[in-house]
Formats: sequence, structure tokens, C-alpha cells
Amino acid sequence: MSVAPSSPFTTGRESIASYRTYEEAQRAVDYLSDHGFPVAGTLIVGGGLRSVERVVSRMTTARAAAYGAASGAWFGLLVGLFVGVFAPTAWHMLTLVLWGLLWGAVAGAVYGLISHAVQGGRRDFVSESGLVADKYEVLVESEHAPRARELLAKLNG
Repeated sequence: MSVAPSSPFTTGRESIASYRTYEEAQRAVDYLSDHGFPVAGTLIVGGGLRSVERVVSRMTTARAAAYGAASGAWFGLLVGLFVGVFAPTAWHMLTLVLWGLLWGAVAGAVYGLISHAVQGGRRDFVSESGLVADKYEVLVESEHAPRARELLAKLNG
């Protein structure tokens, strides 16, 4: 077993297992919990972190306008709701909310188009990014490590 780097969080804990995916480490902790193991204070530590960016689609002018309109509509809706709270009647409130939604969508679409045009063809794609670890270690308090290893041996064997 490898040992996770020392930090205030890992002090007094031992690595009981190492897994290739987070789901496997989560399954191990769930198994320990299901079998009465005191999981409070258990850590799942990701090691060998790297950034991964997955390209989802191409950014087109229409897509830039649509994304801008969607975010602008949300902002307009919030402004409309905030201002609408002070409206004298429900009808006025509804009107303010709808106008906020409409103008927010229009302003957002224009902003999205301008932002896309200013990029000048750079970064013409939509992507998702996140951190991925090469391995995930499960650490438990040192006093409970032998029991945890015993339980996990049943899971893995």
C-alpha cells in the first residue's frame, strides 16, 4: 500500500486500499459503512491529479447567441422578480417579470454575439473541464485500520 502525503487531514490515518476510480473507492467506503464500520473521518484521497478538458461541440454564432440569451434571460428573470415584488398588483408583477425575461434574453444574445465576434475565431469550441486523479486511496483512523482491511478483504475476495 502506498501512503498518502502527510497533511493535517491525513495525520493519524492509514491507507487501507487504493483504487483506480473514485467509484471503486466510494463503493469500498459504502461497504465499510454497511458493515458497521465507523466511517466518520474516513478520507478518499485522489493522487496524481491532472486537468482534463473534453470538447463538447463547436461554438457557432447561433450557439453564442443562444447561450447569451439563456444566461441573460436568467438575469432578467431575477431582476424582474426583484422589481416585481414591489408591484401594486399581481398583473403588474407578471408584466415586470416577463419584460425582465425578454430584455435579459435580448441583451444576453447581443452580448453573446459581440463576445463571440471579439474572439476572432480563437477558442471556437465549447468544452467541459475537471480534475481527474490517477488513483484514489481510502484512509481511515490508524486504530481502525486492521478492521477496515479485514472487511475489505471480504469485499475484494
